[in-house]
Amino acid sequence: MSVAGSGRMRFSSKVREALRGWVSIAAGVAVLLIGRASFADHYRVPSGSMEPNVEVGDRILVNKLAFGFRVPATNVYLSRFGEPQRGDVVVLSSPDDGSVLLKRVVAVPGDEVEVREGEVWLSGRLEHHGYAIRRDDSGGPPLEASRVPTDAYLVLGDNRGNSRDGRSFGFVQRSAVLGKAIAVYARDGGLVWVPL
Repeated sequence: MSVAGSGRMRFSSKVREALRGWVSIAAGVAVLLIGRASFADHYRVPSGSMEPNVEVGDRILVNKLAFGFRVPATNVYLSRFGEPQRGDVVVLSSPDDGSVLLKRVVAVPGDEVEVREGEVWLSGRLEHHGYAIRRDDSGGPPLEASRVPTDAYLVLGDNRGNSRDGRSFGFVQRSAVLGKAIAVYARDGGLVWVPL
């Protein structure tokens, strides 16, 4: 009788040990997923809408805490740390279909903005920027002069003649901005560091 009892104890302790191992693995995976959803992430760029600065296939590092702390896997911010600025390259949820996009912020709340031949005009003045743009096909569609609403942004691709962006889907709500792109860290199979 004591032999059967000790067998059960060995079996129970082995089961408990296995369960502890699985719980540890599950906790580790949960921490990684929450970290990826809330702190930092990386993306592979699927299109040429940000050329010449970001190429198709580039891998970019994204700071998801740049503008605040979000509830993991949602667009709900628990707290905000800052706001996107003109020139920031951001990752956002597309207003069209929720897909993840990479675009540049060109106008912020309150700006009077217009886009002509791929160039941005703010309050009637041509915006001078420190990054390269491509203006094939006459720079793409224009955007009539309009004021950026509160809590919204105008985002464009750097490849102005070949980018589905704010000229098509309108201003982007602040809640749709998922993070700030920091740099391209991989290109053509090799490691690089190209700040954005």
